[in-house]
Amino acid sequence: MSETTAPVTSLNAASTTQTASDRSVSARGRRARIALRALQVVLALFFGLASALPKLIAHPSAAESFDKMGWGSAGMYTIGLLELAGAVALLIPVLQSVAATALSALMVGAFIVQVAVFDGQYAATPLILIVPLALIAWARRGHNADLLRLVRRRA
Repeated sequence: MSETTAPVTSLNAASTTQTASDRSVSARGRRARIALRALQVVLALFFGLASALPKLIAHPSAAESFDKMGWGSAGMYTIGLLELAGAVALLIPVLQSVAATALSALMVGAFIVQVAVFDGQYAATPLILIVPLALIAWARRGHNADLLRLVRRRA
């Protein structure tokens, strides 16, 4: 009887160790998901309030910049709406990856404009923003399949 009891005890000890390991992995995963979600909220606030809002209310600083580019108020409102749409979409689970990718593309355009029109004065800002946007696009890429299923179902 003691021979059969010993392996069961060691099996229980092994499964307890594995469970503790699984808990630490799941705790790390949970913290990573929370950090990623917080990053999405911060970026959504940045794009919605700090970037899109001045364009949409035609703040003089935004209007001057777009006039200097030759895009005028139509370009300013268009970019503002794209940024606001991207900010909102960063908070919608099925759109997160697509929104991060689209905002990254917008930041590539902003970088090019900064270098070509404004002599690279603030060219680092769009490049810095691309890094967390790329992280979100990659981490939330699983939602792309859900989005594709939704689009196919509606078509």
